[in-house]
Amino acid sequence: MQAYGHYIYRTVFAVLQSPHDAEDVTQEVLLQIYRSLPEYRMEGLKTWITRIAVNRAIDYKRKQMRRPESIQEHALIDLERQTTVPAAEAEAIQVVHRQHIRHLVEQLPANYREVVSAYYLEGKSYEQIATETGLEMKSVESRLYRARNWIKRRWRKEDFE
Repeated sequence: MQAYGHYIYRTVFAVLQSPHDAEDVTQEVLLQIYRSLPEYRMEGLKTWITRIAVNRAIDYKRKQMRRPESIQEHALIDLERQTTVPAAEAEAIQVVHRQHIRHLVEQLPANYREVVSAYYLEGKSYEQIATETGLEMKSVESRLYRARNWIKRRWRKEDFE
């Protein structure tokens, strides 16, 4: 740990670009190295350590990116905040949010719009959408994923404009 701790931190930081995240992942890497020592083949210790560090950092980054903020999550968070608002106002705010979401869905490319509408607005499952559209389930899943990313980029762009 003393010999390679700083090196591991720099390696992880190079992937994550976040000091806080790099510290957390460095701790995980050190634990992983300790647990994996019996499997070490006595060939290229620094290379072995670097590979563990880079893989852990990449896994952490992927995990962070997999946490999609879906349209439903935004709506639920907004509804939770509105619990102190009178019922009529909460309903009006909810209608405005739905209109905004529908407007964003209308701007989606056609191949994403159909799947997003079916999943989020009509509440259909992946299986139902796949059956109705003739797509594979993996295609439905990937279109939803890409649509979420498209919406996220669009919202970020609107925030800066």
